[in-house]
Amino acid sequence: MFYDNYLRETYIIVPAFNEKAVISEVVEQLLPLGGNIVVVDDGSSEDLKTELEKYTQIDYIRHKVNLGQGAALQTGIAFALKKKAEYLVTFDADGQHSAEDIPAILVPLLKGQADIVLASRFLIEGSHNAAVSKQILLKAGRWVNYLFTGLYLSDAHNGLRAMNRKAASTLTITENRMAHATEIIAQIKKYKLRYKEIGAKVTYTNYSRKKGQSSLNSLKIFFDLVLQKLFG
Repeated sequence: MFYDNYLRETYIIVPAFNEKAVISEVVEQLLPLGGNIVVVDDGSSEDLKTELEKYTQIDYIRHKVNLGQGAALQTGIAFALKKKAEYLVTFDADGQHSAEDIPAILVPLLKGQADIVLASRFLIEGSHNAAVSKQILLKAGRWVNYLFTGLYLSDAHNGLRAMNRKAASTLTITENRMAHATEIIAQIKKYKLRYKEIGAKVTYTNYSRKKGQSSLNSLKIFFDLVLQKLFG
């Protein structure tokens, strides 16, 4: 495929917090792509470094303390930009994303059709096995994001994204916790970045469900956004 050579200029950023049980599986499905993999260990109490030492071709960065996924993504983006990355992908460490979707979300960037591409489990080309309660929560999140950002997306809280160097250099993530997803969308609108949604697969396992976002966390995100809107 025409995009194969560009994978050498692509950095795949994997923010990880206590994902020792699955981090090797995640890395091993990414390796065949040929991109540059950056695991940002966000102050895990588990020994991820030892688990990853066998993969000499990846970059490992560790926060001394747990700062949150937003902070881990910002660290990974800053590192990739210093390494002259032309394209950056964000990829969750809990095993719910498929590496097979990465080439497809890069295509709009390579064709110059978008600055940032957002994966969506709810488009026709996408798929998921989310419980009904999770679907309701996610769909409610679409309206909350629209309220705070002005962009109505089909899947506002999907951690799989791809962006070109322009978008990566423009975005600044200050929301360290999970509200960073809405912050990214708000900055897409603010800076008039060209965006596109592409269907992708999300597979929830027993492991990822245990680590999933609770309703209480969703309320915390909502109030974080309200405070940011009022006082940011």
